[in-house]
Amino acid sequence: MATSLKNLSDYNIADVPSAAEMKFGIVVSEWNTEITEALYEGAYNTLIKHGASEDNIIKKYVPGSFELTAGAKYLAEMTDVDAVICLGCVIQGDTPHFDFVCHGVTQGMTLLNVQYPIPFIFGLLTTLNQQQALDRAGGKHGNKGDEGAVTAIKMVHLNRSLKN
Repeated sequence: MATSLKNLSDYNIADVPSAAEMKFGIVVSEWNTEITEALYEGAYNTLIKHGASEDNIIKKYVPGSFELTAGAKYLAEMTDVDAVICLGCVIQGDTPHFDFVCHGVTQGMTLLNVQYPIPFIFGLLTTLNQQQALDRAGGKHGNKGDEGAVTAIKMVHLNRSLKN
């Protein structure tokens, strides 16, 4: 569904399990910091709202969105997180760089999800301009970070329910 038809921050709170016993990694791109920090705040606050402990949220930075995949892999291999939320923003410019970065991150995240026993959450904004990014980082279309946190909680819950 197009973001213009759904607010990224709207969800039924009753449909989200408790995150009290879950541990999360959040990888944040340093590129487009105004946007990515707003995405992080959304994700962090949503995790806390659903019972996650501050001590169970690990935040790490990577230089740009392309590095989100490697940063997520490092968190999965070197910590005991239950899920990794990847937050970045790529704004289309005048060169094909946008396409290469978006495609690379998408493929990398897909590979991580099939290669590791924990979920990796795709929180990459791929927008045509700065305003679209602002609209999806706490603006009129909500916050993709909120959506990423809810997705992470639900996927950890699913993963655990299937193991039991």
